[in-house]
Amino acid sequence: MILVLDIGNTNITLGVYRGKKLLFVSRMATDRMRMEDQYAIELREILALYGLSTEEIDGVAISSVVPSVNRFIVKAVRKLTNAEIICVGPKTKTGITVDVQNSEIVGADLIVGCVAAAAMFQGPCIILDMGTATTFVVLSENHQMLGGAIAPGVGISLDALTGRTAQLPSVSLEAPEHVIGNSTAECMRSGLITGAACMIDGLCDRMEQELGKKCSVVATGGLAKEIIQQCRRKIIHCDTLLLEGLRLIYEQNRRTAE
Repeated sequence: MILVLDIGNTNITLGVYRGKKLLFVSRMATDRMRMEDQYAIELREILALYGLSTEEIDGVAISSVVPSVNRFIVKAVRKLTNAEIICVGPKTKTGITVDVQNSEIVGADLIVGCVAAAAMFQGPCIILDMGTATTFVVLSENHQMLGGAIAPGVGISLDALTGRTAQLPSVSLEAPEHVIGNSTAECMRSGLITGAACMIDGLCDRMEQELGKKCSVVATGGLAKEIIQQCRRKIIHCDTLLLEGLRLIYEQNRRTAE
């Protein structure tokens, strides 16, 4: 079985695959103050919660956008299992050509998303990841990462509104009933959720126009499901996109090692 971990700025998403079957998905907080023993305890408890033991893990794949946490997670995993660990980096075999400036510092999560999307679609596609930031990546039909866009995530936008204004309250991030809100909370939800959906529609339209081709669009990340329901274009929701990408990367690199 393969343990896959995607280390994000806010959460660490993890799962275990038996072959191509994802057995479970879980999350734990990304805490820069934790040490390896603390991460090891939580990882072991999560596996036990789903009826698995560390002895059953044959391989591990990790992607991260938080370098300061990487070594603690790797040390934690090594305390639990002797399995081979693959950390996604510039030299990792992925099948994706990164055709952007400073390709060596492109986020591992973006690469992993491209790997999964390349396996899903035949033609060009746009990969949306709605986490702490909302990222757009354009992938050509030849599996070239052409570039994209980065925007503040909805959570960051809400924090900015409530933190930099005197009278705007914190609100739950759920879709408003109407675009034209009739209360402060509804107006904020309209601006945050519907506004994010309009941004997605608009940016995807402009990316297609610049590319000169229609693109499939796939979305993942925390609020993706709620937001894409407000979009006018067809967007496929895949909550496990990055985990699937990590599985594929592990398989590619394991075959290379063998």
